[in-house]
Amino acid sequence: MDHEDGGVYLGGRRPLWVEEPVARRRMPDPVRTAAVRAVIIAAVTLIQAMVAFFCAMAGAWFAFPAVLSTVASTVVATWAVLDVWVTRQVWVQRNGVRSQPSSTARRLRRERRQARRAARRARAAQEGPSRVGGAAA
Repeated sequence: MDHEDGGVYLGGRRPLWVEEPVARRRMPDPVRTAAVRAVIIAAVTLIQAMVAFFCAMAGAWFAFPAVLSTVASTVVATWAVLDVWVTRQVWVQRNGVRSQPSSTARRLRRERRQARRAARRARAAQEGPSRVGGAAA
């Protein structure tokens, strides 16, 4: 049974999942993989930072190793974010926007080409018939 909002109701109940049109195109797979990796690394780094903070507040022996590993993880997280940026730039450079001339540009080029041909024909008509063989009369 169809409903006014376009959803199909099964057995009189609203569907759990309704598909909506996508606002943006999906990221390319290599970029998406790098972004997921960066988010996971950043999340682990934040958890490590919280553990280091709470251990330092509690005066636990684990505070010092936790701080060291948090510093190292921060460097790795920064590297991962840069990897997303570089991967995106490389993908765009290799497979990115394929620009095609617009119909306006195509029309203007066609008009210029026709004008050049007409000018060439007019010059050829003014010079007269060309001599074959290059012999002077």
